Amino acid sequence: MGELKVPTMAEMMAEGKQPEVLFWVGCAGSFDDRAKKITKAFVKLLNRAGVEFAVLGTEESCTGDPARRAGNEFLFQMQAMTNIEVLNGYEVSKIVTACPHCFNTLKNEYPSLGGNYKVMHHTQFLKSLLEEGKLGIEGGKFKGKRITYHDPCYLGRANGVYEAPRDLIRRLDVELVEMRKCRKAGLCCGAGGAQMFKEPEKGNKDVNVERTEQALETQPDIIAAGCPFCNTMMTDGVKSKEKEADIAVMDVAELIANADEI
Repeated sequence: MGELKVPTMAEMMAEGKQPEVLFWVGCAGSFDDRAKKITKAFVKLLNRAGVEFAVLGTEESCTGDPARRAGNEFLFQMQAMTNIEVLNGYEVSKIVTACPHCFNTLKNEYPSLGGNYKVMHHTQFLKSLLEEGKLGIEGGKFKGKRITYHDPCYLGRANGVYEAPRDLIRRLDVELVEMRKCRKAGLCCGAGGAQMFKEPEKGNKDVNVERTEQALETQPDIIAAGCPFCNTMMTDGVKSKEKEADIAVMDVAELIANADEI
């Protein structure tokens, strides 16, 4: 990650330090080339705000979310127990992640297996940094742009987090335009339930194309997302409409981190 400072929990513990927060990167943020940019943007903001954080690095495994959604409960429990053992070994108490799938699983499904942590989505954490005066947000190159925000299922409907990402987007001095299906009525991008990893069932239209059409109705310059899976699905939708030259799909963290870049 070049100039970015990303310490691991093992390194922090070796120095006798306990970070303020563990950044759970997730499979997409670790391995998917597009999602890696979201990871870098968020790390850039953590560094800018002076947050003491660490990642698990090679000790981080998949939360088990795709396995459970696909019906493999045995694999989910194996993956979850492995992660909980590592997290509890490091006495982790607070976790932040840029993936709503990881967020939902860590927050709601790990406690019954012995993993009890305060879990925050990265938009919630960035908002808290803003309110504490540790992070400043300026419109910069996005000032005046028309942006629509797509609610990720596992952030919105599953966990009721609607305002944090919108508050951050508004701070960029942009025009936030809502899709006709948003918040509780938001439409899934199609990546939930392990759909990210398989071909869609037979039908008249792919659900990500349907959702992209709803986004395009708002005539946006940018479609903002808060989930790496949603980012992929909406990007594919924009490409299917041959609009990739005109409309960008960006994570909220990328918008904030890159606003000051020329």
